Amino acid sequence: MSAVGAVSSCFCLRPGVWLLKPGMQKMSSFGLHTAARCAAKDYYEVLVLGGGAGGIAMSARMKRKVGAANVAVVEPSKTHYYQPLWTLVGGGAKQLAASARPMGSVMPKGVEWIKSQVTALDPDKNCVWLENDIKVSYKYLIIALGISLHYEKIKGLPEGFNHPKIGSNYSAQTVEKTWKALQDFKEGNAIFTFPNTPVKCAGAPQKIMYLSDAYLRKTGKRSKANIMFNTSLGVIFAVKKYADALLEVVKERNLAVNYKRNLIEVRADKQEAVFENLDKPGVTEVHQYEMLHVTPPMGPPAVLINSPVSDQSGWVDVDKETLQHKKYPNVFGIGDCTNLPTSKTAAAVAAQSGILDKTISLVMKNELPVKKYDGYTSCPLVTGYNKVILAEFDYNAQPLETFPIDQSKERTTMYYMKADMMPLLYWNALLK
Repeated sequence: MSAVGAVSSCFCLRPGVWLLKPGMQKMSSFGLHTAARCAAKDYYEVLVLGGGAGGIAMSARMKRKVGAANVAVVEPSKTHYYQPLWTLVGGGAKQLAASARPMGSVMPKGVEWIKSQVTALDPDKNCVWLENDIKVSYKYLIIALGISLHYEKIKGLPEGFNHPKIGSNYSAQTVEKTWKALQDFKEGNAIFTFPNTPVKCAGAPQKIMYLSDAYLRKTGKRSKANIMFNTSLGVIFAVKKYADALLEVVKERNLAVNYKRNLIEVRADKQEAVFENLDKPGVTEVHQYEMLHVTPPMGPPAVLINSPVSDQSGWVDVDKETLQHKKYPNVFGIGDCTNLPTSKTAAAVAAQSGILDKTISLVMKNELPVKKYDGYTSCPLVTGYNKVILAEFDYNAQPLETFPIDQSKERTTMYYMKADMMPLLYWNALLK
């Protein structure tokens, strides 16, 4: 994957425009749902795996097609998070509670919520297996299982989070530790990392760096800080237009960017971070830190690895234009768990949900899908407490912008759109 294609949780604009109107009509309606520990039935016309952005959005769309009683969502979590907000939580600009809602409140009314975990997929027999050997069959399957975090692949983690000075905006359990580490900063290195794997929202690892720089300036500590972005990539961002703008920000604020550096160990008791030099295999560097923000290695959910629906890397193998599975015509994928060659972001999910809706509609009529996904995604690159560069682009890493302005410029209006407008669109439009 490219630097940007290696990357989920930014939510932005072009899909938001067409989501706004229907969403606003339903702003105050939180639907009731049927909840069960295991499947109430053993067959559903549409079975959705995953209760994240893609799963909830598609279950709402499928409910309108086949009726709520014929749709089920398999999701064990009790809480649904709007993860794009975690960048601002880690920077002290938002509260974690603002990103969370009970799963039941976002589940479409009448749709069956199966509170269980998928343990195996058998697309040849049109069924999946859940915990306790429960089998559920389907006519159509939508896989929206997201991406898995692997802190344990870094030596010294996750136990290192029990120590101060270290946090991660990628987990509800560790995002507030980022803000604590930033508040407690005295002097020394503030290090921000990007792993040598696909990740969700490739911009997020550096957004917290810009917020930390702004906070340290505001509190008079910036002169005592050496801020470092150690990234496994060879570029700061894959889309040149935005990369150029970010490099100007880096230069202006005296931030150090070290390419081809991959975090392999954290010695939290000594406040040391160990990086591998990817250009010189076997060569490592040890840095003392006063603050460390870790972006964990990520990968496909375990149930997808070596699954019939997945490619060799474990990602759901779908057509990049229609989101229909390449082998099984009644199976579809959306979001982070797929092998779509675009960024793994909530903005991508928003765009994909409209395409997938049309694809499934035609498949249900025994017609060929015609609507094509162009890889649109977006990442609002937060560069300060009131500044955002709004990156929007396609499969070819070419800008695909919403507004008739230069979106590579830092803008306050885009910050408030990211911080305030996008969460409203997410809860009240995309998910419904």
